[in-house]
Amino acid sequence: MGAPWFKIKHLAEEAGLVALSANFALYGDMSDRMMSLAAGLGPSQEIYSIDESFIDLTGVRGDLVERSHKIRARILQWVGIPCGVGIAQTKTLAKLANHIAKTAERKPGSYPRKLAQVCNLAALEPSERDAIFAATEVGEVWGVGRQISKQLQAGGIHTVLDLMKLDPATVRSKWSVVLERTVRELQGTPCIDLEHTPAAKKEIACTRSFGQPVTEQYHLAEAVTEFASRAAEKLRKQHSLAVQVLVFIRTSPFRKDPQYSRSMVIPLRRPTSDTAAMVKAALLGLQHIFQPGFLYAKAGVMLLDLQPDTQVQTELDLDDEDAGEDRTRLMHAMDTLNQRFGKGTVLTASAGLEGVRRPWSMKQLRRTPAYTTRWDDMPVARA
Repeated sequence: MGAPWFKIKHLAEEAGLVALSANFALYGDMSDRMMSLAAGLGPSQEIYSIDESFIDLTGVRGDLVERSHKIRARILQWVGIPCGVGIAQTKTLAKLANHIAKTAERKPGSYPRKLAQVCNLAALEPSERDAIFAATEVGEVWGVGRQISKQLQAGGIHTVLDLMKLDPATVRSKWSVVLERTVRELQGTPCIDLEHTPAAKKEIACTRSFGQPVTEQYHLAEAVTEFASRAAEKLRKQHSLAVQVLVFIRTSPFRKDPQYSRSMVIPLRRPTSDTAAMVKAALLGLQHIFQPGFLYAKAGVMLLDLQPDTQVQTELDLDDEDAGEDRTRLMHAMDTLNQRFGKGTVLTASAGLEGVRRPWSMKQLRRTPAYTTRWDDMPVARA
């Protein structure tokens, strides 16, 4: 996982390795389709990641396992994606049940066969549940990272059952309140609520590795402009303002060329979500950190110190040449056009021309067709 392509590309011929370039538009659309079908399990849903969600089953009657198998079969038939369903009293237990459901199917004999694909921990007898927990390593618990797992194992806590039997107060004093919450959830006490609205991000970043090494500053400026523009669009989508902009450039650590990595944080005059202001700040930072003579492989922009756009501390515009200018409607119009007609329809001029092959663009030579988001790539069936 995370291995550079040049280190494993020989496996394409030797072992039949299949390598594909990223296709974010396709992934996002397939995720939306899957989530819309999974939502049929219960009255409310929290989309946790691109391939995972929590469903509230409060008030749902009938056989939950049968219902889950039907929804899973529908997702597999309509979207073509296999999935696992975990049912339990808390989110931590539900995550664990999902792991058991997938493992029972992929590794027959690891868990009872009846738990494959759909695992309902709430329906098991305590003795059967404890046996399953005793057969599961503590590192499989949601919230138990690699370091904490090592600490727990050093203390003789090797399985989920061992962790579940700990006294929560002792866990809090010896480790943290976060691990205490995890133990309480394993014991069946809900401590993590379902989030119906995703929490606003505290930082927004847009970074990319280049398709080929970049040496010219104006090419880096194009990349930085596009990254800042995308980050600004995400910022407006969550109704936030940024106070600072970070820009960075670096060479590839996998090449034997001379190495260079530098970043700079540029404070903004006032909190804003204006694309032009963030692009201007990012380009100013790039101008200060750029050094000629290096083969740059990656660049990125991060928006820092985010705050809601409903609470803004302002100042008198005594020396601003654009005093009193409100570009909120302009930004909204730009976002609307790009959403309707595709990214890059309206962009900042310093990003270069959309559609022209730019050296910093990702190669994506192995990208699959956009089967569901582009008319030209849509499969056609003929009788």
